This record gives sequence, structure tokens and C-alpha cells, in this order.
Amino acid sequence: MTSSTSLYVRIRHLLSIVLLCAYGCSSTATFPDATGGDRPIKESGTPAIAILPVVNFSNTPAPLDSIDRQWRQGLKKRGLNLLDADIVERVITRNRIRYTGGLDPVTAQAFKTQADADAVLVMVLELYSDVQPPKIALNARLVSTSPQTRILWIDGIGLAGDDAPGLLDLGLIEDPARLAAKALDDLADSLARHLSPDPGPDARQSVRRNFRPQMSFQSLELVPGKTYRVAVVPFFNLSERKRAGDFMALLFARALSVHDNITIIEPGTVRQQLLDLRIIMPSGISLANADLVFHRLNADLILNGEVLDYQDYRGASGSPKVDFSAQLIEKNSREVVWTAKSYKRGDDGVYFFDWGKAHTAHELARQMVALAVEDMIE
Repeated sequence: MTSSTSLYVRIRHLLSIVLLCAYGCSSTATFPDATGGDRPIKESGTPAIAILPVVNFSNTPAPLDSIDRQWRQGLKKRGLNLLDADIVERVITRNRIRYTGGLDPVTAQAFKTQADADAVLVMVLELYSDVQPPKIALNARLVSTSPQTRILWIDGIGLAGDDAPGLLDLGLIEDPARLAAKALDDLADSLARHLSPDPGPDARQSVRRNFRPQMSFQSLELVPGKTYRVAVVPFFNLSERKRAGDFMALLFARALSVHDNITIIEPGTVRQQLLDLRIIMPSGISLANADLVFHRLNADLILNGEVLDYQDYRGASGSPKVDFSAQLIEKNSREVVWTAKSYKRGDDGVYFFDWGKAHTAHELARQMVALAVEDMIE
């Protein structure tokens, strides 16, 4: 090959690279990653989201395929940029991902590199009952595929068919599928609102003040302007409800995440570290194990506790019951700097036609946890 031909080939390659950049790189929007920087995403301007299959922690049979389908359709209707289900399934199969109730850094990296996903959407089914009136409870969160696996959005909902029966029971929902659709629509609205430029308030977050903890103690005041990394570990479950400790941990993670100076470490990452460290918590986390968690997760605070009761009821009569204690351990002092104890029934303080009653343990616990965290922060 002559020198002039070689020069021509090099110039042609250079022009090809320039053209590729001009057509492939100039019109991309950006999406803030967990480090606070921006990285390119799809031209639609919304993060590319991989939806994991719904995980059934309800310990009862449930129409998971139908819930998955409605969840995806509802999010598409609201304009979210979703990866095809076949692409998500290929990543799950290729990497032999068995646990889809959370996201660890390795799984996040797989979705980022193999599916070009900006975030992964996790959905956990907490409660499903088709006994009249039906009940359902769901927990969902959107997690970044960046190495920090940052929680971008977290929410949950607990509904019963008789939440708002109204005059002559005209508002009573007797169809479990219709109730599930309502719950999924509410969560889809919440996620779409969070990703919009002007989110606005969420009317579902109201709480009853009489659901405050019976006992609360605090010896640490959070420093204004400082951001705290909090690892919420599964609560020690002494109740008869399977996985109640996981539900309580998710509720605390959700309640803490609304505060700007709190960064919640993704529960899937916490779970993986506990497995890697082979930490078994027969009665809660020990100080020795806490030191390991602080170091491996770079956490400032660890929140854990016990669940003594997490009880839903079947049928039209009854009331949910929730009984828990929680504590916060600080890294430097290795001391418990906050603790709370709370026991409530869904009909506490209700005297007139069930007005204000919480019909699911999820909704009751959500309000109890929100008020406990309010005491902790404020």
C-alpha cells in the first residue's frame, strides 16, 4: 500500500468517527446519576427503566402475571420509557438472577451494560386477599443502575375494598382485580409525578396524629446541612406474619427517604452485604456485626428493630394490628442514639362509621412509621 493510499484510509476513518458523533451523540438528554453528575440517556429525555417481575411476599396465591401486565401498561400510559420485557428476561436469565426483590451493585451493572438501563423498578406484593372485601398491599421503588444503586423513588400502598364504601355502599369495591388496578394506578401516578419537572404534593401521605409512638427516646440531633447514609436492615420478626421484618424495613426506608439530609442505602445492596458477610441476626444486629456493616456499606447510621405483631384480618369485621420497636445505631459512638416503641390497632380512636380507620396492616404501619421518623428527625 502506498503512503498516499494509507493517508486516504486514515482520513476516511477520521471522517466516519466525526459523522458518528454528529449523528449519535449530539441530541441525547441527560439524567442525574447517583454521584450527582449527568450521563447520556435516551433521546426521549426520560430514564430507560427495566421492570423486574413482581415478587410475591404475601404467602398467598396471587395473579402475578395480571399484576405485572397492568403495572407495565399503566406506566406506559403515563409516558415512561420502559425496556421490553424480553430484554429484561434475557438479562435475568444470562446472569442467573434469582432474587428480584432488590438491586445489588452486580445486578445493577448487568442491567446497565447489557440492557442500557438507567434504572430498575422493583415491586413487592405484601398482601393479596380475594376474600370479600378484597385487600392488597404493594411496595415499589426505582433504583439507579449506577454503582451506588441509589434509590430514586420509593412508595407503597395498602388498600381494602371497604376503605371508602360511601352512601349505600356505592363506593365498595368487591372485585379483587379492580382493587389491584386502583392500587397500581396510584403507584404509577406517584412515580410519574416524581419524574415530572413539577412533582407537587402527594395527597395519600396524610397521617393520624394519634398513631404516634407510645415511647420515644433520642440522644442525637442531626447536624443541619450534613447528609447521613442510613442502612435499614430487616427487622427481627417475632410476629406470625412471614416477612413482616422486611415490610417494616421498607416502610422505614420509605419514611426516611423523604428527608433531604438522609440517603437510604438500597435494601438489595444491604441484603447482599449481609449474605456476603454471613451475618445471622437471631435477635437483632450485634455491635460487632454493626461495625462490619458500617465499614462495608460506608453507612453513618444503622436502623433495625423488632416486629412483635403485623396482622391483617380477613373479611369485613376486624382491625389490623401492628406492634414494633426500632432503634438507630450511630457509627462513631457505637451507641443507640434513638429508639421508639409503638403498638396500634387500625380502629384506635375511631368511633363514627369507621371514619379514619386503617383497613390494612400496611396502611396502619405506614402512618405509625411516618410519625416515629418525624419524632426522630424533628
